[in-house]
Amino acid sequence: MYSFENFRLSKQLNNALAELEFDKPTPIQAESFPVILSGKDVVGIAQTGTGKTMAYLLPVLNELKFSKQWNPRVLILVPTRELVQQVAEQTRALTTYMNVRITGVYGGVNINTQKLAVAQGTDILIATPGRLYDLVMCGALQLNGIQKLVIDEVDVMLDLGFRIQLTNIMELLPVRRQNIMFSATMTEEVDALIDDFFVVPTRIAIALSGTPLENIQQQCYEVKNFYTKVNL
Repeated sequence: MYSFENFRLSKQLNNALAELEFDKPTPIQAESFPVILSGKDVVGIAQTGTGKTMAYLLPVLNELKFSKQWNPRVLILVPTRELVQQVAEQTRALTTYMNVRITGVYGGVNINTQKLAVAQGTDILIATPGRLYDLVMCGALQLNGIQKLVIDEVDVMLDLGFRIQLTNIMELLPVRRQNIMFSATMTEEVDALIDDFFVVPTRIAIALSGTPLENIQQQCYEVKNFYTKVNL
């Protein structure tokens, strides 16, 4: 049986996984880990609920060594502030035994607070495209130290109209970097983004594009605003 032991993770990550009671990787995690670890550009097709966040976090964290570098080395772009909070929470859980600085930034809150947060220095920055671009444009943040770029739920991001911000951000990043992208569907717009900025990416598909996930029951609850949603 395939287990996380096959990944040969650092002791710190193994300890965190044991504490979280994770012992067996999901298919997307098992297939993505060696490819991402190799440094190649990667495009993964995986639905929400398949463990794709850990599919990119584990290899990225396994390679991340202690550094005093002020600007972020890993940039994770996600479409919504809820997902920023979710990814940041999972990253903190996995780095319990590591010396890693994690910062999340998103719109809808005071930008000055986030300027102060990034000024403290960070290793991993998790952000929505709009707020990230605002922080760079006002001089609060530099992206010249990024070694790995992760774009999660890129199809949702493009549906929300973030194409221009994504393109602008890509052009601010160092040319030499690893690009990692996850999407539930492959659209013409997603393909165009890959063609423009990825270098011969390895494609990993656990399911056909757009396949609904059988073990998730979907329901909708109408709420008044973001805070009501968080409380719910």
